[in-house]
Amino acid sequence: MSQAIERPDWMTEDLLIFEDAAAKFADKELVPHNAAWEEAGQVPREVWRKAGEAGLLCPSAPEEFGGGGGSFAHEAVLIDVFGKKGVTGFGASLHNAIVAPYIFHYGTREQKQRWLPRLATGELIGAIAMTEPGTGSDLQSIKTTARKDGNGYVVNGSKTFITNGGTANLIIVVAKTDPAGGAKGTSLVIVETDEVEGFRRGRKLDKIGLHGQDTSELFFEDVRVPASNVLGEGEGRGFISLMEQLPSERLQIALQGVAMIERAIEETVKYTRERKAFGKAVMDFQNTQFVLADCKAKAVVARVFCNWAVGQLLAGKLDAYTASMAKLWVTDEQVKIVDACLQLFGGYGYMNEYPIAQMYRDARVQKIYGGTNEIMKVLIARAL
Repeated sequence: MSQAIERPDWMTEDLLIFEDAAAKFADKELVPHNAAWEEAGQVPREVWRKAGEAGLLCPSAPEEFGGGGGSFAHEAVLIDVFGKKGVTGFGASLHNAIVAPYIFHYGTREQKQRWLPRLATGELIGAIAMTEPGTGSDLQSIKTTARKDGNGYVVNGSKTFITNGGTANLIIVVAKTDPAGGAKGTSLVIVETDEVEGFRRGRKLDKIGLHGQDTSELFFEDVRVPASNVLGEGEGRGFISLMEQLPSERLQIALQGVAMIERAIEETVKYTRERKAFGKAVMDFQNTQFVLADCKAKAVVARVFCNWAVGQLLAGKLDAYTASMAKLWVTDEQVKIVDACLQLFGGYGYMNEYPIAQMYRDARVQKIYGGTNEIMKVLIARAL
Protein backbone atom coordinates (compact mmCIF):
# COMPACT_ATOMS: atom_id res chain seq x y z
CA MET A 1 0.00 0.00 0.00
CA SER A 2 1.49 3.27 -1.20
CA GLN A 3 4.54 4.99 0.25
CA ALA A 4 6.18 3.66 3.40
CA ILE A 5 6.48 5.89 6.44
CA GLU A 6 9.94 7.41 6.73
CA ARG A 7 12.07 5.65 9.31
CA PRO A 8 12.51 7.61 12.54
CA ASP A 9 15.83 9.21 13.40
CA TRP A 10 16.47 6.67 16.13
CA MET A 11 16.40 3.77 13.63
CA THR A 12 20.16 3.38 13.11
CA GLU A 13 22.11 0.99 10.91
CA ASP A 14 22.76 -1.17 13.97
CA LEU A 15 19.02 -1.44 14.57
CA LEU A 16 18.36 -2.40 10.95
CA ILE A 17 20.85 -5.26 11.34
CA PHE A 18 19.18 -6.27 14.62
CA GLU A 19 15.76 -6.13 12.94
CA ASP A 20 16.94 -8.44 10.16
CA ALA A 21 18.43 -10.92 12.65
CA ALA A 22 15.24 -10.92 14.72
CA ALA A 23 13.10 -11.51 11.62
CA LYS A 24 15.26 -14.44 10.51
CA PHE A 25 15.13 -15.97 14.00
CA ALA A 26 11.34 -15.58 14.10
CA ASP A 27 10.93 -17.18 10.66
CA LYS A 28 13.09 -20.17 11.63
CA GLU A 29 12.40 -20.75 15.33
CA LEU A 30 9.05 -19.16 16.15
CA VAL A 31 6.56 -18.85 13.28
CA PRO A 32 6.60 -22.55 12.28
CA HIS A 33 5.71 -23.56 15.85
CA ASN A 34 3.18 -20.84 16.64
CA ALA A 35 0.12 -23.06 16.14
CA ALA A 36 1.59 -25.83 18.30
CA TRP A 37 2.32 -23.37 21.10
CA GLU A 38 -1.21 -22.00 20.87
CA GLU A 39 -2.44 -25.56 21.34
CA ALA A 40 -0.01 -26.35 24.19
CA GLY A 41 -0.57 -23.07 26.00
CA GLN A 42 3.10 -22.19 26.41
CA VAL A 43 6.46 -21.89 24.69
CA PRO A 44 9.11 -24.53 25.54
CA ARG A 45 12.10 -23.50 27.63
CA GLU A 46 14.57 -24.44 24.89
CA VAL A 47 13.20 -21.63 22.74
CA TRP A 48 14.35 -19.16 25.39
CA ARG A 49 17.85 -20.65 25.27
CA LYS A 50 17.92 -20.33 21.48
CA ALA A 51 16.76 -16.70 21.71
CA GLY A 52 19.54 -16.03 24.20
CA GLU A 53 22.13 -17.56 21.89
CA ALA A 54 20.80 -15.37 19.06
CA GLY A 55 21.24 -12.21 21.15
CA LEU A 56 17.51 -11.51 21.39
CA LEU A 57 17.23 -11.60 25.18
CA CYS A 58 18.03 -8.47 27.20
CA PRO A 59 19.24 -6.47 24.18
CA SER A 60 18.93 -3.20 26.12
CA ALA A 61 20.72 -4.44 29.26
CA PRO A 62 24.33 -3.29 29.82
CA GLU A 63 27.03 -5.37 28.13
CA GLU A 64 29.03 -5.67 31.34
CA PHE A 65 26.13 -7.70 32.78
CA GLY A 66 25.68 -9.93 29.76
CA GLY A 67 23.15 -7.81 27.87
CA GLY A 68 23.30 -6.43 24.37
CA GLY A 69 24.27 -2.91 25.42
CA GLY A 70 21.45 -1.41 23.37
CA SER A 71 18.51 0.80 24.25
CA PHE A 72 14.72 0.79 24.30
CA ALA A 73 14.93 1.17 20.51
CA HIS A 74 16.08 -2.46 20.34
CA GLU A 75 13.04 -3.48 22.37
CA ALA A 76 10.77 -1.49 20.05
CA VAL A 77 12.25 -3.24 17.01
CA LEU A 78 11.81 -6.67 18.57
CA ILE A 79 8.19 -5.94 19.54
CA ASP A 80 7.50 -4.82 15.98
CA VAL A 81 9.13 -7.84 14.34
CA PHE A 82 7.34 -10.36 16.54
CA GLY A 83 4.04 -8.50 16.14
CA LYS A 84 4.31 -8.45 12.35
CA LYS A 85 5.11 -12.17 12.37
CA GLY A 86 2.11 -12.96 14.58
CA VAL A 87 4.26 -14.33 17.42
CA THR A 88 2.17 -13.58 20.52
CA GLY A 89 2.95 -16.60 22.69
CA PHE A 90 6.64 -15.92 23.28
CA GLY A 91 6.79 -13.53 26.25
CA ALA A 92 10.22 -12.10 25.40
CA SER A 93 9.11 -8.47 25.44
CA LEU A 94 8.01 -8.76 29.07
CA HIS A 95 11.24 -10.57 29.97
CA ASN A 96 13.42 -8.07 28.06
CA ALA A 97 11.70 -4.73 28.39
CA ILE A 98 9.93 -5.00 31.74
CA VAL A 99 11.63 -7.54 34.03
CA ALA A 100 15.29 -6.92 33.09
CA PRO A 101 15.01 -3.08 33.26
CA TYR A 102 13.82 -3.23 36.87
CA ILE A 103 17.04 -5.05 37.70
CA PHE A 104 19.42 -2.87 35.69
CA HIS A 105 17.74 0.39 36.71
CA TYR A 106 17.21 -0.32 40.40
CA GLY A 107 19.32 -3.33 41.36
CA THR A 108 22.62 -3.17 43.23
CA ARG A 109 25.76 -4.09 41.33
CA GLU A 110 25.73 -7.50 43.01
CA GLN A 111 22.10 -8.05 41.96
CA LYS A 112 22.86 -7.10 38.37
CA GLN A 113 25.81 -9.49 38.29
CA ARG A 114 23.70 -12.21 39.87
CA TRP A 115 20.65 -12.12 37.62
CA LEU A 116 21.15 -10.23 34.34
CA PRO A 117 23.64 -12.61 32.67
CA ARG A 118 21.31 -15.57 33.27
CA LEU A 119 18.31 -13.60 31.98
CA ALA A 120 20.33 -12.81 28.86
CA THR A 121 21.08 -16.48 28.15
CA GLY A 122 17.58 -17.74 28.87
CA GLU A 123 18.70 -19.76 31.89
CA LEU A 124 16.34 -17.54 33.83
CA ILE A 125 12.91 -16.64 32.43
CA GLY A 126 11.47 -13.48 33.94
CA ALA A 127 8.02 -12.50 35.16
CA ILE A 128 6.65 -9.72 37.33
CA ALA A 129 3.89 -10.48 39.81
CA MET A 130 1.81 -7.36 40.40
CA THR A 131 -1.86 -8.20 40.03
CA GLU A 132 -3.78 -9.98 42.77
CA PRO A 133 -7.27 -11.50 42.67
CA GLY A 134 -8.76 -8.49 44.47
CA THR A 135 -6.63 -5.57 43.29
CA GLY A 136 -6.44 -5.23 39.49
CA SER A 137 -4.97 -1.81 38.66
CA ASP A 138 -4.95 -0.68 42.31
CA LEU A 139 -1.38 -1.57 43.20
CA GLN A 140 -1.49 0.28 46.52
CA SER A 141 -4.03 -2.27 47.79
CA ILE A 142 -1.94 -5.40 47.33
CA LYS A 143 -2.09 -7.93 50.15
CA THR A 144 1.07 -9.96 49.46
CA THR A 145 3.60 -9.42 52.23
CA ALA A 146 7.35 -9.86 52.61
CA ARG A 147 7.95 -9.97 56.35
CA LYS A 148 11.44 -9.42 57.74
CA ASP A 149 12.60 -12.52 59.59
CA GLY A 150 16.17 -12.82 60.80
CA ASN A 151 18.54 -12.24 57.87
CA GLY A 152 15.83 -12.67 55.25
CA TYR A 153 12.17 -12.21 54.33
CA VAL A 154 9.18 -14.51 54.30
CA VAL A 155 6.79 -13.94 51.38
CA ASN A 156 3.09 -14.79 51.60
CA GLY A 157 0.35 -14.05 49.12
CA SER A 158 -1.19 -14.87 45.77
CA LYS A 159 -0.96 -13.32 42.32
CA THR A 160 -2.96 -13.80 39.14
CA PHE A 161 -2.82 -12.98 35.41
CA ILE A 162 0.98 -13.40 35.46
CA THR A 163 2.52 -13.54 31.97
CA ASN A 164 5.28 -16.18 31.73
CA GLY A 165 3.87 -17.49 35.00
CA GLY A 166 3.96 -21.11 33.90
CA THR A 167 7.67 -21.15 33.05
CA ALA A 168 9.30 -18.19 34.83
CA ASN A 169 11.97 -19.04 37.37
CA LEU A 170 12.81 -15.44 38.29
CA ILE A 171 9.80 -13.52 39.51
CA ILE A 172 9.74 -9.92 40.69
CA VAL A 173 7.09 -9.95 43.40
CA VAL A 174 5.37 -6.70 44.36
CA ALA A 175 4.93 -7.06 48.13
CA LYS A 176 4.29 -5.04 51.26
CA THR A 177 7.36 -4.97 53.50
CA ASP A 178 5.50 -2.51 55.73
CA PRO A 179 1.73 -3.17 55.48
CA ALA A 180 0.99 0.04 57.41
CA GLY A 181 3.24 2.17 55.21
CA GLY A 182 0.97 2.59 52.17
CA ALA A 183 2.86 3.14 48.93
CA LYS A 184 6.09 3.69 50.88
CA GLY A 185 5.71 0.23 52.40
CA THR A 186 5.90 -1.52 49.02
CA SER A 187 9.03 -3.32 47.83
CA LEU A 188 10.08 -5.47 44.89
CA VAL A 189 11.29 -8.87 46.04
CA ILE A 190 13.04 -11.30 43.70
CA VAL A 191 12.00 -14.94 44.02
CA GLU A 192 14.10 -17.52 42.18
CA THR A 193 11.57 -20.32 42.09
CA ASP A 194 14.19 -23.09 41.74
CA GLU A 195 15.86 -21.97 44.98
CA VAL A 196 12.90 -21.78 47.39
CA GLU A 197 10.24 -23.86 49.10
CA GLY A 198 6.61 -22.82 49.44
CA PHE A 199 6.20 -21.47 45.91
CA ARG A 200 3.68 -23.11 43.62
CA ARG A 201 2.03 -22.36 40.35
CA GLY A 202 -1.73 -22.45 40.12
CA ARG A 203 -3.82 -22.86 37.01
CA LYS A 204 -2.56 -21.94 33.60
CA LEU A 205 -5.43 -19.58 32.91
CA ASP A 206 -7.90 -20.28 30.10
CA LYS A 207 -8.04 -16.98 28.20
CA ILE A 208 -10.03 -15.61 25.27
CA GLY A 209 -6.80 -14.99 23.35
CA LEU A 210 -3.00 -15.10 23.65
CA HIS A 211 -3.33 -18.86 23.97
CA GLY A 212 0.41 -19.44 23.54
CA GLN A 213 1.26 -17.33 26.60
CA ASP A 214 1.45 -19.25 29.86
CA THR A 215 -0.53 -16.78 31.95
CA SER A 216 -0.86 -18.28 35.43
CA GLU A 217 -1.79 -17.95 39.06
CA LEU A 218 1.11 -17.92 41.53
CA PHE A 219 1.08 -18.75 45.23
CA PHE A 220 3.68 -17.87 47.87
CA GLU A 221 3.31 -19.76 51.14
CA ASP A 222 6.05 -18.89 53.65
CA VAL A 223 8.59 -18.51 50.84
CA ARG A 224 11.89 -17.56 52.45
CA VAL A 225 14.37 -15.41 50.53
CA PRO A 226 17.59 -13.69 51.66
CA ALA A 227 17.57 -9.96 52.41
CA SER A 228 19.71 -9.46 49.29
CA ASN A 229 16.65 -10.37 47.19
CA VAL A 230 14.91 -7.08 47.95
CA LEU A 231 15.59 -5.13 44.79
CA GLY A 232 17.83 -2.13 45.32
CA GLU A 233 19.47 -0.79 48.44
CA GLY A 234 16.58 -1.52 50.80
CA GLU A 235 12.85 -1.58 51.46
CA GLY A 236 10.21 0.88 50.37
CA ARG A 237 11.30 1.71 46.80
CA GLY A 238 8.87 -0.62 45.07
CA PHE A 239 5.97 1.69 44.33
CA ILE A 240 8.07 4.55 42.98
CA SER A 241 10.00 2.07 40.80
CA LEU A 242 6.73 0.76 39.38
CA MET A 243 5.50 4.27 38.63
CA GLU A 244 8.78 5.22 36.92
CA GLN A 245 8.64 2.20 34.60
CA LEU A 246 4.94 2.30 33.70
CA PRO A 247 5.35 4.84 30.85
CA SER A 248 7.76 2.47 29.12
CA GLU A 249 5.45 -0.50 29.71
CA ARG A 250 2.45 1.35 28.32
CA LEU A 251 4.36 2.45 25.26
CA GLN A 252 5.28 -1.19 24.68
CA ILE A 253 1.59 -2.10 24.63
CA ALA A 254 0.95 0.67 22.09
CA LEU A 255 3.82 -0.64 19.94
CA GLN A 256 2.30 -4.13 20.05
CA GLY A 257 -0.97 -2.55 18.92
CA VAL A 258 0.63 -0.76 15.96
CA ALA A 259 2.31 -3.96 14.75
CA MET A 260 -0.97 -5.87 14.85
CA ILE A 261 -2.87 -3.06 13.13
CA GLU A 262 -0.38 -3.05 10.27
CA ARG A 263 -0.44 -6.84 9.99
CA ALA A 264 -4.25 -6.92 10.00
CA ILE A 265 -4.43 -4.38 7.18
CA GLU A 266 -1.79 -6.21 5.14
CA GLU A 267 -3.60 -9.55 5.49
CA THR A 268 -6.96 -7.96 4.65
CA VAL A 269 -5.70 -6.14 1.57
CA LYS A 270 -4.22 -9.41 0.29
CA TYR A 271 -7.43 -11.34 0.96
CA THR A 272 -9.81 -8.79 -0.55
CA ARG A 273 -7.74 -8.58 -3.72
CA GLU A 274 -7.91 -12.35 -4.18
CA ARG A 275 -11.47 -13.04 -2.99
CA LYS A 276 -14.23 -12.71 -5.58
CA ALA A 277 -17.86 -11.80 -4.89
CA PHE A 278 -20.56 -11.04 -7.47
CA GLY A 279 -18.03 -11.40 -10.23
CA LYS A 280 -15.36 -9.02 -8.97
CA ALA A 281 -12.70 -8.73 -6.27
CA VAL A 282 -13.96 -7.72 -2.83
CA MET A 283 -11.40 -4.89 -2.95
CA ASP A 284 -13.25 -3.37 -5.91
CA PHE A 285 -16.31 -2.58 -3.80
CA GLN A 286 -16.39 0.99 -2.54
CA ASN A 287 -17.30 -0.14 0.98
CA THR A 288 -14.12 -2.22 1.16
CA GLN A 289 -12.04 0.68 -0.08
CA PHE A 290 -13.58 3.11 2.40
CA VAL A 291 -13.13 0.74 5.35
CA LEU A 292 -9.49 0.04 4.52
CA ALA A 293 -8.77 3.70 3.77
CA ASP A 294 -10.01 4.60 7.25
CA CYS A 295 -7.94 1.78 8.79
CA LYS A 296 -4.83 2.83 6.89
CA ALA A 297 -5.13 6.49 7.90
CA LYS A 298 -5.38 5.51 11.56
CA ALA A 299 -2.49 3.05 11.20
CA VAL A 300 -0.23 5.80 9.91
CA VAL A 301 -1.22 8.14 12.74
CA ALA A 302 -0.57 5.38 15.27
CA ARG A 303 2.82 4.53 13.79
CA VAL A 304 4.02 8.13 13.59
CA PHE A 305 2.85 8.88 17.13
CA CYS A 306 4.51 5.77 18.57
CA ASN A 307 7.75 6.36 16.66
CA TRP A 308 7.83 9.87 18.11
CA ALA A 309 7.06 8.53 21.60
CA VAL A 310 9.96 6.07 21.34
CA GLY A 311 12.20 9.03 20.50
CA GLN A 312 10.86 10.87 23.55
CA LEU A 313 11.57 7.88 25.78
CA LEU A 314 15.11 7.52 24.42
CA ALA A 315 15.67 11.20 25.23
CA GLY A 316 14.30 10.74 28.76
CA LYS A 317 11.27 12.93 27.99
CA LEU A 318 8.35 10.48 27.85
CA ASP A 319 5.90 11.35 30.62
CA ALA A 320 3.13 9.21 32.08
CA TYR A 321 0.38 11.22 30.38
CA THR A 322 1.79 10.83 26.88
CA ALA A 323 2.39 7.12 27.38
CA SER A 324 -1.18 6.78 28.63
CA MET A 325 -2.46 8.54 25.49
CA ALA A 326 -0.49 6.16 23.29
CA LYS A 327 -1.80 3.12 25.13
CA LEU A 328 -5.40 4.39 25.20
CA TRP A 329 -5.74 5.54 21.60
CA VAL A 330 -3.74 2.84 19.86
CA THR A 331 -5.35 -0.09 21.66
CA ASP A 332 -8.87 1.32 21.21
CA GLU A 333 -8.20 1.66 17.48
CA GLN A 334 -6.48 -1.72 17.36
CA VAL A 335 -9.63 -3.48 18.53
CA LYS A 336 -11.83 -1.51 16.10
CA ILE A 337 -9.52 -1.99 13.12
CA VAL A 338 -9.05 -5.73 13.64
CA ASP A 339 -12.83 -6.08 13.93
CA ALA A 340 -13.37 -4.08 10.72
CA CYS A 341 -10.78 -6.19 8.90
CA LEU A 342 -12.32 -9.43 10.09
CA GLN A 343 -15.70 -8.27 8.72
CA LEU A 344 -14.17 -7.96 5.25
CA PHE A 345 -13.17 -11.62 5.41
CA GLY A 346 -16.82 -12.57 5.85
CA GLY A 347 -17.36 -16.04 7.30
CA TYR A 348 -13.73 -16.94 6.70
CA GLY A 349 -12.69 -14.29 9.20
CA TYR A 350 -14.34 -16.37 11.91
CA MET A 351 -12.23 -19.42 11.01
CA ASN A 352 -9.11 -20.02 13.08
CA GLU A 353 -7.13 -21.03 9.99
CA TYR A 354 -7.01 -17.35 9.04
CA PRO A 355 -4.62 -15.16 11.07
CA ILE A 356 -7.23 -12.40 11.40
CA ALA A 357 -9.18 -14.69 13.76
CA GLN A 358 -6.23 -14.99 16.12
CA MET A 359 -5.65 -11.24 15.93
CA TYR A 360 -9.28 -10.67 16.88
CA ARG A 361 -8.89 -12.86 19.97
CA ASP A 362 -5.50 -11.48 20.96
CA ALA A 363 -6.32 -7.78 20.53
CA ARG A 364 -8.99 -7.43 23.20
CA VAL A 365 -6.75 -7.71 26.26
CA GLN A 366 -4.65 -4.77 25.07
CA LYS A 367 -7.30 -2.42 26.48
CA ILE A 368 -7.03 -4.12 29.88
CA TYR A 369 -3.48 -5.02 30.91
CA GLY A 370 -0.86 -2.44 31.75
CA GLY A 371 -3.66 -0.45 33.39
CA THR A 372 -7.16 -0.45 31.90
CA ASN A 373 -8.01 2.19 29.33
CA GLU A 374 -10.36 3.74 31.87
CA ILE A 375 -7.36 4.26 34.15
CA MET A 376 -5.51 5.81 31.19
CA LYS A 377 -8.31 8.38 30.86
CA VAL A 378 -8.03 9.25 34.54
CA LEU A 379 -4.27 9.81 34.17
CA ILE A 380 -4.70 11.93 31.04
CA ALA A 381 -7.40 14.02 32.68
CA ARG A 382 -5.04 14.90 35.53
CA ALA A 383 -2.79 16.70 33.03
CA LEU A 384 -5.57 18.86 31.55
